[in-house]
Amino acid sequence: MLDATPQTFDRLPHSPGVGYKPQHYADILRDPAPVRWLEIHAENYMGDGGRPLAQLRHLAERFPISVHGVGLSIGGEGRLDPDHLARLRHLVEWLNPASFSEHLAWSTHDSHFLNDLLPLPYTAQTLARVAAHIDQVQDTLGRRMLLENPSSYLAFEESDWSEIDFLAEIARRTGCGLLLDVNNVFVSATNQQTDPVSYIDAFPHAAVGEIHLGGHDEDEDEAGAPLLIDSHGAEVVDPVWSLYAHTIAVGGAKPTLIEWDTDVPDWPVLAAEAARAARVLEPVSETVG
Repeated sequence: MLDATPQTFDRLPHSPGVGYKPQHYADILRDPAPVRWLEIHAENYMGDGGRPLAQLRHLAERFPISVHGVGLSIGGEGRLDPDHLARLRHLVEWLNPASFSEHLAWSTHDSHFLNDLLPLPYTAQTLARVAAHIDQVQDTLGRRMLLENPSSYLAFEESDWSEIDFLAEIARRTGCGLLLDVNNVFVSATNQQTDPVSYIDAFPHAAVGEIHLGGHDEDEDEAGAPLLIDSHGAEVVDPVWSLYAHTIAVGGAKPTLIEWDTDVPDWPVLAAEAARAARVLEPVSETVG
């Protein structure tokens, strides 16, 4: 645990950001409003040279950058991949991002990488493993990270912690912050028939350094019950916007990211989503200020 490490997530403005996509590069430079920060996926920028890194260096001169990892497999049973961790450290050292985050999930087994972020049972054994991995990441990077709550499609019978208590204990043990994905809360609550507002009310908001909003796909399970899939491929739906407004009312204004990773729209559509987040944030930010 890095007691002396500054809370790097405090360097993001409490304003809307978007996940950066290269097709929006010129639009962002020409008229970014209301977007004030950008997020990248770490694994897309671990190479050397080329146009993607040149564009990122240019953007980093104008915007705070949040780095979001999807490949560390924080919850995996095996050790963290030292080569992946070294490439991540190199990226963080030269970019000096305002924030770094990863998922509470696993995506590796032995030497195999699975193209998905899979959930974990909330047990004492899992907690100890995740905490040890987070300590390793924070020691390697020399900064605190944020841990994101997952989207879930089922609950493990062997879990003996609630998800909220598990996340709160991870933050307490490691000193990491939390990334609250409001769409994930809505998806999980719908799939497991729980109350998303109660989840938000009980969440440890003091540890939250960033909020994510995104779209999801609607389906049905074998019994015909609603089944939501976290896809990041559509607009944020109205119930998630309502849950987000409640989240801000309860926990205060936070840096808020619009995620849109598949079927990426033209810039005006993405900017409009960010503008909607800004309208939720603005009165809270003014009250705090």
